[in-house]
Amino acid sequence: MIPQFVHSTRFRLTVLYSTLLFALTAIALAVIYFAVIAATDPKPITQQYEAQLVKLKADGSEIPLGTMTVAEVDDIESAANLQTLQNLRTYSAAVLGGMFLASLGIGWVLSGRALRPALEIAHTAREIQATDLSRRINLDGTKGELRDLADTIDAMLDRLDDAFQAQRQLIDDASHELRSPLAIIRAHLDAALTAPDASPTERERAVEVIDRATNRMSRLVEDLLATARRSADALADTDTDLSTIANEASEEFTVLAASRGVRLTTTLTPDLVLIGDHDALRRAVGNLLSNAVRLTDSTITVATGRHDGWLWLTIADDGPGIPDEDQPRIFDRFWRRAQSPALDDRHTGLGLAIVRQIVESHDGRITLFSQAEQGSTFVLWFPARDRPYGAPPPEVPSILPTPAEI
Repeated sequence: MIPQFVHSTRFRLTVLYSTLLFALTAIALAVIYFAVIAATDPKPITQQYEAQLVKLKADGSEIPLGTMTVAEVDDIESAANLQTLQNLRTYSAAVLGGMFLASLGIGWVLSGRALRPALEIAHTAREIQATDLSRRINLDGTKGELRDLADTIDAMLDRLDDAFQAQRQLIDDASHELRSPLAIIRAHLDAALTAPDASPTERERAVEVIDRATNRMSRLVEDLLATARRSADALADTDTDLSTIANEASEEFTVLAASRGVRLTTTLTPDLVLIGDHDALRRAVGNLLSNAVRLTDSTITVATGRHDGWLWLTIADDGPGIPDEDQPRIFDRFWRRAQSPALDDRHTGLGLAIVRQIVESHDGRITLFSQAEQGSTFVLWFPARDRPYGAPPPEVPSILPTPAEI
């Protein structure tokens, strides 16, 4: 059985560092060894001589003391160098073995310190659950690769947390909105259609109410699907002409506007090309026109143009307008003005929220100019396609132009 720590990154780094240090040390000692060989010419003694040892007396006579083995001085130096090389090999082997063992221990400690931030990231990531994304790594220390990784993960968690919060809010709002028509359907089924003593008039009235409730539920489901599809980036973006979109949407509502005594006029500028989804953009313009036709009394104006690298599309009406206190909330999901008779249960409250989502998914902006009893003007801003390739959308002015200025 292989121990579990053998499979760890820390163990692999330790072995890698130790092997590298061992190899570098072995190369250094080998270079020294061969340099010594080249400089000293070590070799054993090949020729030896027998020398007679004598003791010289004062009178000049010699007393024999025996014999000894001798060699030439150069041969003795070469033999001494050979012995030095043998000792060098022995000590080098011992040093290499000891260094390898020491490098394993030092490498284990240092790799543990180097990987400590990664362990903190893994520990925090294990504690983070999909139902609670409030935890963050918040890695301290000097700037480096692991710090960048931790910051990237924290940024990703921020986006995920925002997405889950928006999803939960959407589900809660959708559940709340669906609860009312379902309760209405249930009540009328119990009170009229299933009651044996219900009159034909009461049954017809119940059918009408149930029909309106189911139609509202259908519109709500369609709006939710449109929101989910655009959020998932499931639609392909291509070159799209903004004036063509405005013209198509205007033609769709011309007859409906005329039936209500409303005049719909267009002032369109050609060749306003952006990169976007044609159907989604037409839906956004259609939602604005639907509200304008429903609210206005006489005239709706649709216009397009260009301003400082931005393409704009404006829809202006002379309806009741939007009070200042309501303007910050009109793009919220399911928000409706309860005091407005024109906004009844037939509308889901998702129309303007979908418009903002579609516009912002195209790197655009939406602005509103309105006052109570003086009509409303919505302006959609989109970055033009002909900006340099790869360049980000142009900066939005701190104060966007008013309809009169564009």
